[in-house]
Amino acid sequence: MSAAPGLRVLITEPVMERFADVLTRDGASPHTWDWALDGLPDPAALASYDVLVCSSARAPLLDAMTGLRLVQVTGAGTDKIDTAALRDGVALANTYHHGRSIAEHVVMVSMMLLRGVMASDAAMRRGTWSNAVATPGHPFGGVLGGRTLGVVGFGEIGAAVARAGAALGMRVRTVRRRPDAPLPAGLDAGQVDWVGGEGDLLALLAASDVVVVTVPLGPGTTGLIGAAELAAMKPTAVLVNVARGAVVDEQALHDALTERRIAGAGIDVWWRNPRDPDAPPPSYLDFTGLDNVVLTPHQSGHTAEVFAGRAGDVTDNVDALAAGRPLRNPVAR
Repeated sequence: MSAAPGLRVLITEPVMERFADVLTRDGASPHTWDWALDGLPDPAALASYDVLVCSSARAPLLDAMTGLRLVQVTGAGTDKIDTAALRDGVALANTYHHGRSIAEHVVMVSMMLLRGVMASDAAMRRGTWSNAVATPGHPFGGVLGGRTLGVVGFGEIGAAVARAGAALGMRVRTVRRRPDAPLPAGLDAGQVDWVGGEGDLLALLAASDVVVVTVPLGPGTTGLIGAAELAAMKPTAVLVNVARGAVVDEQALHDALTERRIAGAGIDVWWRNPRDPDAPPPSYLDFTGLDNVVLTPHQSGHTAEVFAGRAGDVTDNVDALAAGRPLRNPVAR
């Protein structure tokens, strides 16, 4: 525990309250930890805080926090932080820990799609017993081992997905911005069958049995997987998106699934966030009636292990700030 004077920390992300024991080191932290879950403190109180722990922060809040020294984001994304409003000298840091959790989600969803779990579950709930032995023509399921895993993007999540796929005996292929860059830690040439550049996306899609989208959202990746890209996929292939909804064209994916031009999809990330103002639906198209999709509400990284690790990073960074040590995961701006 740091012996430096305690700092004042304001937390606006509700989920972090569930890890208060980690943040406060079971009450032994020298810092003051305040939660703003039912509204923000008044401007005079806001000015007294050294650290803001949050998932989003807009200019009015940042302007009021005149004593602010660190904005600590509770996840990897900093796109909801109004960085233009951060004064000089205010540090920005993020945290990760979600790679393995998301990779395990990808494996789970891929298995569900290849085994037709959603259709079988629905049939059982209707009282129908149907499988490949009892029902002529009922499709057989498939295993992941021996199939080709195509990973679009090769950052922390993509690398974790590749490690999981390789461990299951899949042939791993990927496209990344710099195909000549060293392989991520824990992967070697014996585990990664092929690495292509951004121009090789269609070739990757055509060769893959399971396509996993992990690239960050930006001007160059919005709509990256559209009608032409889905048409390049095998009709027996499945798509799992754990990146951002807008990386995949909403209408094109719905059409491909409805017309069975691909075998299925796992959708964990959506085109609109119901937490946003006016609560728009996650999609204006109806994916719920399709039995070849697995639908989850952006929860692939939501495991206790992930958030405990993130809480540990947060409290370590508050200690580091108080002691004048370098921060973990600083974000350039």
